[in-house]
Amino acid sequence: MRIALDGMGGDKAPFCTVEGAVMALREYPEITKLYLTGDEKKLSEEIKKTGFSDSRLEVVHTTQVVEMSDSAVDAVRRKKDSSLSRAVDLVKKGDAEAVVSAGHTGAMVAATTIKLRMLDGIDRPGIASYLPTEHNVCVLIDAGANLDARPEHMLQYAIMGTVLSKQVLKFPNPAVGLMSIGGEDAKGSEFTKEVFKLLKASKLNFRGNVEGHDLFENPVEVVLCNGFTGNVVLKTAEATASAVFHWLKRELLSNPIRKFGAILAKKAFLAIREKTNYETYGGSPLLGVNGIAIIAHGSSSPLAIKNAIRVARDSIEQQINPRIVEAIRLFNEENTQISGGES
Repeated sequence: MRIALDGMGGDKAPFCTVEGAVMALREYPEITKLYLTGDEKKLSEEIKKTGFSDSRLEVVHTTQVVEMSDSAVDAVRRKKDSSLSRAVDLVKKGDAEAVVSAGHTGAMVAATTIKLRMLDGIDRPGIASYLPTEHNVCVLIDAGANLDARPEHMLQYAIMGTVLSKQVLKFPNPAVGLMSIGGEDAKGSEFTKEVFKLLKASKLNFRGNVEGHDLFENPVEVVLCNGFTGNVVLKTAEATASAVFHWLKRELLSNPIRKFGAILAKKAFLAIREKTNYETYGGSPLLGVNGIAIIAHGSSSPLAIKNAIRVARDSIEQQINPRIVEAIRLFNEENTQISGGES
């Protein structure tokens, strides 16, 4: 199993990317090669600090870095020797089976779309993020790859999200919910109403519209929304979880009695923090591109990078892309048969 990691991607690179890469190689012996792209001198210095020496870790020198201020498409066209572009190139050439980056999300979407192209039957890529709910973990798609999705793109997202939920999260028949402003069928914009019709006519396990509170109170396994809405939902959820823990900490440390209670409940607080911590989930698969691509959080710690590499490993092992292609093929065949029967 061969994985390429953008060594200069992320707010705390290259320290966190190198530490995370080393953690992953120590924990996952099935990774036979991990390519680390970026400034060879800086990466080698960080590797030396870890004391790790293994031929499975290979540095691929690059001369450029994609900055957060760069335009996504320009970053791909004008910075061909960036750590991000070279990591994607390794997948394109077949040297790696997956690419992981905590760098510029837009550039990652653009680079993989331009260089790797799309899977058969898929028109636009979608970011699938894992969102913890009261009883399980759901797939939120799209979390920011395509801000101007069409109804047919949303149907493809639903199919891809269902495949991911089945194969990685092991839900036998994932329920799909469409993010809207009300649970009733007639609620929503003209866009969501069109998507609703397509989903209802499909053979997916479509449960109808879901609202924001349904994400946690009455969760489905796949939450479907366009990239704009999905990104807002995801970042709001992350910020809310962080704020709640800060509020709790302040209140629990406000007097000795509360401090004592906090000590008694420490394990419970840690368990909840673990469940809501983005580091636990590592990275979000960019579904639809013809290659495994994992987008990690910009502020990823070494643990988050390690877990993003784990997500790449899982996607390779579970053969996510071939299963998506097969699911799309079956859907198109069924639709053709229905159309033929109606005519």
